Amino acid sequence: MLTALHPISDHQKRRDGWERAEPIEIEDNAWLGGGVIVCPGVTIGANTVIGAGSVVLKDIPAQVFAAGNPAKVIRQL
Repeated sequence: MLTALHPISDHQKRRDGWERAEPIEIEDNAWLGGGVIVCPGVTIGANTVIGAGSVVLKDIPAQVFAAGNPAKVIRQL
């Protein structure tokens, strides 16, 4: 799980070490397969399954199976 963000367009701020964080929310009974990467600011809905090796860049709703890079909803559960 990665919560750190840094300025993209201002190289001097990156060089100076500017950084901020955004929360990650994983709701009840969500299950993440091995090696999943969850990026800052993402919510994974309740009872959702994330396939192994997926990279979650955006919110994933409840009651779905999502997988891939970037992770996308494959089907409802």
